[in-house]
Amino acid sequence: MSKHRNSHDHQPAGKGHKARKRFGQNFLHDHHVIDKIVRAIHPKNTDILVEIGPGMGAITEPLLEATGRLNVVELDRDLIPILRTKFFNYPDFVIHEGDALKFDFNQLVQEGNPIRIVGNLPYNISTPLIFHLLSHRHVVRDMHFMLQKEVVERLAAGPGSSDYGRLGIMAQYHCRVEPLFIVGPGSFNPPPKVDSAIVRLIPHETLPFPAKDPKTLERVVREAFSMRRKTLRNTLKNTIDAEQLGAIGIDVTLRPERITLEQYVRIADAVYDIEQQATLDGFASQDE
Repeated sequence: MSKHRNSHDHQPAGKGHKARKRFGQNFLHDHHVIDKIVRAIHPKNTDILVEIGPGMGAITEPLLEATGRLNVVELDRDLIPILRTKFFNYPDFVIHEGDALKFDFNQLVQEGNPIRIVGNLPYNISTPLIFHLLSHRHVVRDMHFMLQKEVVERLAAGPGSSDYGRLGIMAQYHCRVEPLFIVGPGSFNPPPKVDSAIVRLIPHETLPFPAKDPKTLERVVREAFSMRRKTLRNTLKNTIDAEQLGAIGIDVTLRPERITLEQYVRIADAVYDIEQQATLDGFASQDE
C-alpha cells in the first residue's frame, strides 16, 4: 500500500454534514479503524476500485492516496460537492451520483480487469444491496464491506446455526466469505446502536457446487426459509414432494437450517429437472 498520510492528518468524518437517517448514514471517524480497513483491502495503483457510499471520504482519502484513481457511488446529493471539493486534485476521482441498488457495475470494467468494491454499506439496505452485488460477481475480484455485525454473522454462518439462512447460503454459493474484525459503535458519528464488522467476499473462480439453474436455487432457498421453524416436508411441499426429496437423499424431517449448501443445490437441480420435464410434457400434449 502506498505512503498515505498519518492517520491524524485525515479530515474528521461528518464535519459540516449531518448524517441522514433515511440513507442509513453513520460516518466512520476512527483513524485506527480506517487504517486497519485500508490495510485489509491492500489497494494497488493497478486496481479498479469502486467505493459505495463514500460519505465524507474517510476511506476514500487513503484509497485515493494509494491508487490515484477511484470510482464512488453516492446517493446523497448534498455530499457530492463536498467530495468534489475535497478531492479536486485527483483527476481520476469519478463520482457516480445515484443508487447503488440500481447501479450497473459492469460499466466500470476495463480491458477485462475485474473491479474491487469497498463500502460502509447503509444498514437499511445492506441485504438487498449484497444480492445486487452478487449478480455482478463475474466482473468482481473481491468486496470489502462494513456491515452490522449480525449481517456478517449471517453471511458466514453454517448449517445448524440460528444465523444460517438465505443470505449466507446464496453468498457462500457465489463467494468465499471471510469475516475480518469487529468495529464498535464509538468509531462512528452518529454511533449506531449495534456493533459493526468488516467482511471480505471473494467470488469463487470455480463454483464448489454449481446449480443447473441459480434462479431455481434462489427460489428453493427462499421458500425453504419462509417458514424456518417447519420441516422441509412442509416448506417445500408446493415445489417438490417428500417422496422426490427422499429419492435424492434429503431427510424431509429436517428444518431448513440443517440443510447444507450442497444439499440445497441437489434439491434445486431436482426441482429444475421436474419443471423442465413438466414443460416438455405440456408441449407434447399440445401436439397430440
